[in-house]
Amino acid sequence: MIFLGSGVALYQEATQSPVAVFAFVASGWIISLCLHEGAHALAAYLGGDRSVLSKGYLSLDPFAYAHPLMSFGLPIVYLMLGGIGLPGGAVSIDRRAVRNRHWGALISAAGPMANLVVLLVLCLPFVFGWAYAMENDDFWSAVAFLAALQASALVLNLLPIPGLDGFGILSPYLPEEMQEQAQAFAPLLGPLLVMLFLNKSVGLAIWNAVAALTTRLDIAPSYIFAGLSLFRFWVD
Repeated sequence: MIFLGSGVALYQEATQSPVAVFAFVASGWIISLCLHEGAHALAAYLGGDRSVLSKGYLSLDPFAYAHPLMSFGLPIVYLMLGGIGLPGGAVSIDRRAVRNRHWGALISAAGPMANLVVLLVLCLPFVFGWAYAMENDDFWSAVAFLAALQASALVLNLLPIPGLDGFGILSPYLPEEMQEQAQAFAPLLGPLLVMLFLNKSVGLAIWNAVAALTTRLDIAPSYIFAGLSLFRFWVD
């Protein structure tokens, strides 16, 4: 309701408050996180782990997931601090019930694939020029920034770092001892990502990758940065 209400208000130019942009982007980001986690759960269900159904993961209810704080709270904090879509925690999958290692890799890949689908949907108004033909710039800037968040989540999640989906895709094909060592490293993921992003060269590399991806999808960087500025309205 918050996503729809704030989106309609911005689209119809009923408000020019940056708070509406914040509400639209933050709620849209939470929805995309639900889709990301739900995609993991759906792949796990199809791959043999029926426990995800009883856990409510397929409902896309944010309160049903294993770590609401890790999966949704921290990503929103990351978003407010840095304006980038850092990933949160993952759903709890019974890997022993998964049919084979190929399904294990697909389960990890399903989350980023969901972000890619959302990104492609959000870019359509820019690809076809609809966004540039209209005057409600605040709305389209918010959409552009939300699309950039999907791009950043896609780029970050595919990094082959323990705790991220990129490593999860590779993990089933690695020696068991290496997988266990990676699991011990995974809890450090959150602080590591923050430190990496705060590093200017790393942060710039991430933004360059996001800019390259969104530019290929015809989203003007000026719209993305306008959306970021409106979203972080408390920053001078």
